[in-house]
Amino acid sequence: MTSKPKKPKLEHSELSGEFTDDGVTVLVDIFRPAGTNADWRMEVITPEEDLIEWEEPFATDREAFDEFLATVARDGIRSFFDEADPAIH
Repeated sequence: MTSKPKKPKLEHSELSGEFTDDGVTVLVDIFRPAGTNADWRMEVITPEEDLIEWEEPFATDREAFDEFLATVARDGIRSFFDEADPAIH
């Protein structure tokens, strides 16, 4: 009998969570494999469950969150909804 490979456990940043701007709320998830010093990955999930992923990892969770804030400041939070296809940043 073969078993399915287990999904690696993830460590989620304390900076992860809901973020609301301009009346719109998204979920920001910043994570890395648990128990490692690996780079952080970031995803934004819209209420419609669209998933926006950043291709490049971040050295720290703070760098990831700062990039999210910079994207919102530059393009607006609604930019996560305006894509016809799921966005990759």
